Amino acid sequence: MITVRIFDKTGILYGFEVTGHSGSAPSGEDIVCAAVSSAAYMTANTVTDILGLETEALTGEALMRLKITDSRLNEAQTLLKGFEMHIAALCGEYPKNIQMIKGVD
Repeated sequence: MITVRIFDKTGILYGFEVTGHSGSAPSGEDIVCAAVSSAAYMTANTVTDILGLETEALTGEALMRLKITDSRLNEAQTLLKGFEMHIAALCGEYPKNIQMIKGVD
């Protein structure tokens, strides 16, 4: 199962962590994994390359973590809330393959 942790401190989103495998299909054919990965990379790349915000990032096998450390955190709120909404929709559609947890990192 994929677990997405949305980092939220008093209503302000400041990052996320994606871990695990969905197990919905073989590697290369897994649409749940593809949907989550695409959304996570798009969000991370927009935060760093378009908005130019400072972050702490970590990637590895079945792991992606992004924590925004920049004082201009408010500039990323719409993007992070969109990511959260997308993940929530995937959780509703594929509850056996993905879960979302909200809280501090």
